[in-house]
Amino acid sequence: MVTETMTTEQEGQRAPSAVIRVTRRVGQVRELGLLVVLLLIFVGVAVPEPRFVAVNNLRDILLSVAIIAIVVVGETLVVLTRNVDLSVSAIIGLVAFVSGDLFKQHPGISIAVVIAIGCAIGLGLGLLNGLLVSYGGVPAIVVTLGTLYIYRGLDYAIAGGKQINAFDVPDRFLNLASDTVLGIPLLIILAAVIAAIFALLLRYTRLGRQVYAIGSNPEAARLAGIQRNRLVLLTFVISGLLSGFAGILWAARFATVDANAATGLELLVVASVVVGGVSILGGSGTILGAMLGAILLATIQDALNILNISPFWLQAFYGAAILLAVMLDTLIMRRLQRSYLTRRL
Repeated sequence: MVTETMTTEQEGQRAPSAVIRVTRRVGQVRELGLLVVLLLIFVGVAVPEPRFVAVNNLRDILLSVAIIAIVVVGETLVVLTRNVDLSVSAIIGLVAFVSGDLFKQHPGISIAVVIAIGCAIGLGLGLLNGLLVSYGGVPAIVVTLGTLYIYRGLDYAIAGGKQINAFDVPDRFLNLASDTVLGIPLLIILAAVIAAIFALLLRYTRLGRQVYAIGSNPEAARLAGIQRNRLVLLTFVISGLLSGFAGILWAARFATVDANAATGLELLVVASVVVGGVSILGGSGTILGAMLGAILLATIQDALNILNISPFWLQAFYGAAILLAVMLDTLIMRRLQRSYLTRRL
């Protein structure tokens, strides 16, 4: 009996490493596929419209995806744990308005203070989501769908029909979205740095391996001594924090902000994550893949504009992309399970 228990625990401890190796291979294939699709889009659109591959247009595509990419990083962490955060757009909108309103109500306030307040708001809202999911036992989709409307309602209550305009905020704040470093827009650099930090954390740290483990096989993770609730809580806190930071950048980039800011953005964020190869079933995917997913969707949107195709098709594409990605994930997971059972036998 003791031997049987020890064997089960040893299998549980070995499972996370085995799963990580498999998911990395699957992730590499998906990322290569996304690069091929991006290349085909660029070639296909550049033939009738050469301006699509102009340097300025490519720069605009990356700028349009930079803020989304920051939110996608946090969403990726949540999805890897078999959860989802639908409240990100409401957090962005709320923090964007509060940030602009702070400058309007308190002229001369430090940018660092506004950034700290905005990030703290995002962290607190993410913490509430995480507590309800991890320790409250409520499904993440129910919690974050509810808080999506709660946070958006709070945004409407605070805004009270008001609007923040460019002349309400100082130029030094707007420069966050317009400044460049060695010719590269600061927004793109910030998104790249944040993505790189969390990509390295997922790949090379114990914490990253544990995130993959609880998403791919919760029971094996439990046997390995991984604290699932704490990790799920942490991912929601990070998602809220990054959404809050994105809200600050949103206010700096668009300047004109009201209670409707970032409405509906959660669909684009989730679509970017799943199209980028992060399994909605958890435990599989990479930050790089999610970034490529966000760039792919932004590229498609830009291509539709250049080709004068109705933007209404974009929403239909997002929905179809999510369905296809989930179906693909299901097929891949079934094949992996069959392969694992075959090797065991």
